[in-house]
Amino acid sequence: MPRRRTDRLVPPKPRRLESLQSIAITATRAKNEFGRILETVIQGGRVVITKHDLPKAVLISMDEFNALSDAHRAELETLSEEFDGLLARMQTPAARAGMNAAFHATPKELGKAAVAAARKRA
Repeated sequence: MPRRRTDRLVPPKPRRLESLQSIAITATRAKNEFGRILETVIQGGRVVITKHDLPKAVLISMDEFNALSDAHRAELETLSEEFDGLLARMQTPAARAGMNAAFHATPKELGKAAVAAARKRA
């Protein structure tokens, strides 16, 4: 007997994954009922798409995606500012002269500089 399609998205036995709002469905069902699944997601639900009973993808709303994408933006901006500051300090004439001296130093001079730096730390 052929399977009947239902007019609403109600999985036969939804499996809840990690969140009370997540519904797990198979990839085949996601393909066949994408319109209904999309409406569920737009209304705030999350849909976990499985393949061979293993979670493979998650469908979330644009609002949730934007919130997740923006979550670490402040941290990233802080790191970018720190990097820019370090790079600017490395571009000074004194830093350039120091690097030039290091690259043209003899092994003996490098050894003395390493011992001096180690003594400063101790």
